[in-house]
Amino acid sequence: MSQGYAIELYFDPALENQVLKAWNVLARRQISTQLIEIESRPHITLFSNPFIDPTKLESIIKTFASKQEPLPLSFSAIGSLPSDQNVLFLSPTPTVSLLQFHSQLCDAMKKEGIDIGEEYRPDSWVPYCAVAEEVPRTRIGEAFCVLRDLKLPVTGYVMDIGLVEFSPVRELFSFMLGNTIEA
Repeated sequence: MSQGYAIELYFDPALENQVLKAWNVLARRQISTQLIEIESRPHITLFSNPFIDPTKLESIIKTFASKQEPLPLSFSAIGSLPSDQNVLFLSPTPTVSLLQFHSQLCDAMKKEGIDIGEEYRPDSWVPYCAVAEEVPRTRIGEAFCVLRDLKLPVTGYVMDIGLVEFSPVRELFSFMLGNTIEA
């Protein structure tokens, strides 16, 4: 049974490998293996909802992706979310192009009658790329130290947008940005 669906941004291979390096270091130190175990892929979540018809989203996302270009991205900070899941993340520099990309996607979904929850509305969305989940409270400090050893900023491009069902994560479809050919 699905816990929900999420629209995610995916990175070029070099940037994805930088994020995976962080996942693997945290896993080797036995701090967090959650993202590896659920078979996630490094990403930034643009929208998530437990009650959405994925077939309705496919045409919206495909059309939207065809009108976009690959998006420059720079992870410049590390942080954590104020939740019980003890999530640590890399934070992208919030560029105008990233914020506009998200806002335009929300507009396209609203035009199709899809409600955007408070957390994903353009005026409250916090973009991030999770690098650890369910970090034991006693090891959060250690995890931050490990992440501080990453040579930030790490830069690259957002290349694809896709829809996943979770958990475990299963990609339903993805489309390359700016490409009108099926991905």
